[in-house]
Amino acid sequence: MYTLAVKRDFIARHALIGGNWGPENLPNSHHYVLELHLSGNSLDQYGYLADIIQIERLLEETIARYRERMLNDLPEFEGLNPSLEHFARILAHTFNERIDAQNLLTLKVVLWEHESAWASYEIARPSDAS
Repeated sequence: MYTLAVKRDFIARHALIGGNWGPENLPNSHHYVLELHLSGNSLDQYGYLADIIQIERLLEETIARYRERMLNDLPEFEGLNPSLEHFARILAHTFNERIDAQNLLTLKVVLWEHESAWASYEIARPSDAS
């Protein structure tokens, strides 16, 4: 299976809710590192799993929505604790809706909150992709 990955970093803010997590309950910033992993068994007619230029553009557009923003204030986090896990899932679904490469079997977001903590969310794409 082929895997293509792209990586970007950005800073965003959040305040955890629903529990007592000390300083994390107060607004604070994280230097996130986002890895987008795309996998599939076949390449397109040009020998690509996906067009990396389009993927990088999509990554930049998506990150721009969150860069320097307070996650708690965004509609996709309404009623949710803005945890690393929720954020990884939201990002994965956003990418999945916008990437149209037919040969992709999986899409995975790995989101680092700092150098020793990360969460990931993986989506299996339709099995008729080949």
